[in-house]
Amino acid sequence: MIRISGEPFQHNQNWPSGSPEGIIVQSMQEASMVYSYETKDQLSFELQLRKNIMNSANQMNKSNAQFATFENSRCNPQYWQLTDTGGFRLQQGVRPSVAIRDIFQNGSQYAFECAGAMVIIYYHAVLNQIGESLFNQFFQDIFIYSWHFDADLGIRPTYINSFLLGDVVYFKNPEVAPNTSYWRGENAVVMGEDLYFGHGLGLMTADQMIQSLNRYRIPGANASAYLTNVVARPSFKNLYRISMPSRESSLRKYQYVVIEHNESSIPFDRYRFFLNGIYNR
Repeated sequence: MIRISGEPFQHNQNWPSGSPEGIIVQSMQEASMVYSYETKDQLSFELQLRKNIMNSANQMNKSNAQFATFENSRCNPQYWQLTDTGGFRLQQGVRPSVAIRDIFQNGSQYAFECAGAMVIIYYHAVLNQIGESLFNQFFQDIFIYSWHFDADLGIRPTYINSFLLGDVVYFKNPEVAPNTSYWRGENAVVMGEDLYFGHGLGLMTADQMIQSLNRYRIPGANASAYLTNVVARPSFKNLYRISMPSRESSLRKYQYVVIEHNESSIPFDRYRFFLNGIYNR
């Protein structure tokens, strides 16, 4: 169900039923959870950003960027410094917008695992949504490593079985072979009806994702890979707020520490578990 200013929202003709926006609105209306917005513009912003997430996933699929573990990560040194743990840190003086776009324009110079790929997709989608000026203003300290994210992205886990286009879901491989532990799972963007993009695997149906992961199980494994109910979503409402001209550029924001865990291809809720372990000590 969708509520705007506390009132049920009736889907109108602003978004044709077959369009990505129309499909998302219909899915929201049919969901058991309530999607609440202060204004229709706030809803429209989320719909457009979800569409941009899908577009960015498609562009990454075509970019020639490779899948790699942290120890084999690589990046364009003109824009990024590769850290000892496989993270990408912005080079001094480089605009964040230019560095993010370079990943998609010169993908053959990059290799990273699938959690970081999802965060890169988020940054690229937000950049395309709010423009270079605001992006460079609010995302000056980008550091790419696993699920580490800028506070303004506000990524949170939710647990549902009805996904929306632009969601990031997780396929888990519970009996992965130790020598290919980087295939412990696959983070993937929901691209359509039974269509997902996972960095390293590409565009696949759920069954194809599962079959691909099953090839990396221990000998004699009984448990198949499967699609979990873990969904990662950015804070669409916060991103809408920073897109407004009234937001003060001088406000300092708190940034999360980077959790360097060396486990490729983990779901967001596992990274959040590591993060909570630091802050709940």
